[in-house]
Amino acid sequence: MKLVLTTEQQELRQAVRGFLAAASPLPAVRAAMESEGGHDPEVYRRINGELGLSGLIVPEEHGGSGAGYAELAVVLEETGAALLPGPFLATTLAAILLRETGDKELLPGIADGTTVATVVLDGNRALNGAEADVVLSIDGDRVRALRGGERTALTTLDPTRRQALVEPGGDVVAASAEGVARARDLFAVAVAAEQLGVLRASLEAIVAYGKVRVAFNRFIGSYQGVKHRLADMHCKLEQAESIVRHAAWAADEAPEELASAAALAQVYVGRACFEVARDSLLLHGGIGFTWEHDAHLFYKRAKADEVLLGPPRIHRARLADLLEL
Repeated sequence: MKLVLTTEQQELRQAVRGFLAAASPLPAVRAAMESEGGHDPEVYRRINGELGLSGLIVPEEHGGSGAGYAELAVVLEETGAALLPGPFLATTLAAILLRETGDKELLPGIADGTTVATVVLDGNRALNGAEADVVLSIDGDRVRALRGGERTALTTLDPTRRQALVEPGGDVVAASAEGVARARDLFAVAVAAEQLGVLRASLEAIVAYGKVRVAFNRFIGSYQGVKHRLADMHCKLEQAESIVRHAAWAADEAPEELASAAALAQVYVGRACFEVARDSLLLHGGIGFTWEHDAHLFYKRAKADEVLLGPPRIHRARLADLLEL
């Protein structure tokens, strides 16, 4: 089991982090989320053109990089920390589903960024469903793909990433019960990786604030109550990182461990991410509640991600079943 990033993975992390810091800082995220499309198409084009991130896990014979899920987890951690708007996660989930169920026709378009795809996750709800070129839905052990159809934009908690009700159905493009089950587990790992990034950024923000905010002639970070809270948040970060790294490793190297590792990732990381984002907002005091401050954006992304793949009780029940409890 590998919990430490390789040199190549560290370099990938730095490349993505540096790109997002320059191309999509938080002021740009705010401008994008308030725009008509909800994201900056130029940033999304560069993500695919310069970094090739949408094709990261697409096999090389279909135009992608052929990287593993450990590399994907590194990228999603950084896009989560940056609160990247747009269809990157949606298209990533679609690529996972297509890769695992054997359909390859749509993968070249996903890899070169010309096809925006999404997956129906709950009922008829899909991330970035309004702007997706292709909507994939799981019908038992089959995968259906629909181009066009009715799309109804939803008002959601997280303003940085839009959702829509979509018309299910379409042509069957793949059929694999094992592939669908594995894809669902990989969805959990992918979302947990993004949650890890949101958690880390939330903690970094409040640590930085604690070093400059003065109350009663002392930096608030010097107060014992604040220090204890920050220490608890840091412990959650360390545990969450280990869980995500293990789950991503299992996806690549130990498929027999993937189901339980993925369920654990959603059980622990989802809740930990929300709690850290919540405490970060609270420790910012009154300013953290204002629209002008970024703390509420991390709080909303954390809550939206926590329930993206269903309520936490579903993942707890599945983990209990897998552990025969």
